[in-house]
Amino acid sequence: MSLSIIIPVHNESSQILTTLKSLIKIKGKVNKFEIIIIDDFSTDNTKNVIKKFSSKKKFIKIFNNKKKGLGSAISLGILKSINKYVAIFMADMSDDPKDLLNYYSEINKKNLDAVFGTRFSNKSLVVDYPIFKLVLNRIFNYSVSLLFLSSYNDFTNAFKIYKKDTLVSLFPIVSENFNIFLELPLKIISRKYKYTIIPIKWRNRKKGVSKFRIRELGSMYVFTLIYCLLEKFLLNKKRV
Repeated sequence: MSLSIIIPVHNESSQILTTLKSLIKIKGKVNKFEIIIIDDFSTDNTKNVIKKFSSKKKFIKIFNNKKKGLGSAISLGILKSINKYVAIFMADMSDDPKDLLNYYSEINKKNLDAVFGTRFSNKSLVVDYPIFKLVLNRIFNYSVSLLFLSSYNDFTNAFKIYKKDTLVSLFPIVSENFNIFLELPLKIISRKYKYTIIPIKWRNRKKGVSKFRIRELGSMYVFTLIYCLLEKFLLNKKRV
């Protein structure tokens, strides 16, 4: 089987090498392996750092985003990927590459369309999550799970794995920023694709600066939530 890892980057020169070196360690455990980096209009030395590191590593590919925004970067990465399974892994190294192997094992063994990680189960581990963001996260995710009658409780977590064909079937992707990480699992659930949920580990980033801005992104999440609710309603109406 085969795996493509999409890493969107914006001004991650201080962190990206650590992330790439960690991910390379799992290369030998997957038959076909590639890392696709989408540079989202970085203004620092990120691109040069990546190019120097990957000059002799053909499995690492870097592309320039065509339209600024995380949503566009993820969409481009999906289209550029060539392998059966696609994982999204953020450059901040908050997620654990070992969990990626668990994702891969689950989706491959059970022939699923997606595997969703949750940071909030009895077997999960969360380290140094800012308390204000944590409270907002739990309120929002709990509300979404109620609206969609879902047992999943971590929709906004970026780190997930999908079958590529399934991801392509979700296009067009309308979210332009971090809200893409809400749109993708909601579409998976509404369209009744096969998925499972597993516990994962998460640690707050040690280097660089978080690009997540609550005040700027709130309206975007609301837009995506309404859009996906409308889609769910229309899909249910068709089934009736």
